[in-house]
Amino acid sequence: MTRHLVLLRHGPTDWNAEGRLQGRADIALSQAGRTALAGQAVPAAYRRRDWYVSPLQRARETATLLGLQPVAEPALIEMDWGQYEGHTLAELRDRYGAAFTTNEDRGLDLQPPGGESPRQVQQRLLPWLRSLPADSGAVTHKGVIRAILALALDWPMLGRAPVKLDWRCLQEFSITVDGHPSLVAANIPLE
Repeated sequence: MTRHLVLLRHGPTDWNAEGRLQGRADIALSQAGRTALAGQAVPAAYRRRDWYVSPLQRARETATLLGLQPVAEPALIEMDWGQYEGHTLAELRDRYGAAFTTNEDRGLDLQPPGGESPRQVQQRLLPWLRSLPADSGAVTHKGVIRAILALALDWPMLGRAPVKLDWRCLQEFSITVDGHPSLVAANIPLE
């Protein structure tokens, strides 16, 4: 049985505006993020699905502003950026130099000190993807969506993604019984 899953990234935060890696930091939406979501809704075709949400505040607040009543799902939490959390890429390149670039070049196996890799994010998501009982939706994070996209497209997360995602839109995947995603549609706008 194949199920469909639509994913939406949370609205903008102040750290997003500053280019900071948020990871597990429980950052709220910015005022600009709340304003951007005001009056928006998930398209009617997706509203009656079972909805899930990352336990982090920015995702829960996004779901509430969109009128969703999701169930919190720990597997949807953002990638753990460890010692990189709270820093910009420029700061990290300055601080770690070639070691940071070498880590970036590992793609799916990039692992911040004290954090997790995108491949580990995929491994934590697979049991949840397998367990989905019906067509569903989730409000989550860029790292989670990119990990699922990489799994769906067999992308090693080196270079640009094969599909450019608009983070203000829904991304739809079909999910097989074994939890493997396939991209169905990218960039489905909110209403």
